[in-house]
Amino acid sequence: MSIDEVSLSKGELYTFITSKKGKGKKGTIVAMIASTQAQEITNVLLKLPIEKRLEVKEITLDMARNMESAARNSFPNVSIVTDRFHVVKLVLDALQHVRIKYRWEAIEQENKDIKTAKNKGEKHKSEIFTNGDTLKQLLTRSRYLLFKRESDWTISQQERAILLFNKYPLLKRAYEYSIQFRNIYENKDAQNAKTKFVQWANNIRLEKELTEFNSAAKSIAYHLDTILNFFINRNTNANAESFNSKIKLFRAKQKGVSDVDFFLFRLEKLFA
Repeated sequence: MSIDEVSLSKGELYTFITSKKGKGKKGTIVAMIASTQAQEITNVLLKLPIEKRLEVKEITLDMARNMESAARNSFPNVSIVTDRFHVVKLVLDALQHVRIKYRWEAIEQENKDIKTAKNKGEKHKSEIFTNGDTLKQLLTRSRYLLFKRESDWTISQQERAILLFNKYPLLKRAYEYSIQFRNIYENKDAQNAKTKFVQWANNIRLEKELTEFNSAAKSIAYHLDTILNFFINRNTNANAESFNSKIKLFRAKQKGVSDVDFFLFRLEKLFA
């Protein structure tokens, strides 16, 4: 099973519990709960027969502790799996934070240079790199290449990456750390993966200049047991994310949700 949050109307969050066996069709929805609080979710799930709850062996979810608490309280035999996508995203967010920090520094420096040139009665000209980017553009347009592996870069992204990493060696190091982390998930053995997760976190702690990764490393250490459960069956929360997209598409076709109760009723008839 999977647990995830969905916004239906006006930013209000609902908790959806779904079955992977449903494959996004009839039989997918187990529960739709108008809350994200652990106790309220648990109260609803406890209405399910105990024999059914005992059958649930594995639940995938994000890194929210309230969802984990509700799952453990509701399903006695369950193994909790922290979703791979959300863990990797935490590291990628830290990487992007480094890039954004440099971008704001570039914006601030350009503002100072413009002011200086204006005081001298001159027209400011930004530095243009060999690919035609200014420094601001280089940092802005590098966003997507940092999400990708080097082997997947296009020719223009390869050129942009060379310029970016020559200008910011620390950003290159941060990118390499993100790739190292993603590669850990290629391991088949949980114990081997655990060793590499711990080693990666230790290396991050030694990095005095990459403090942006510290919070990610601490969160990963805190959730390590449930992160390692991924390597048992290699299940992810992808089915829940896919089902969320289906709900959003359904909502868009209805031009929004004016009557939440009726919208939930329709979802029940289609997918429960």
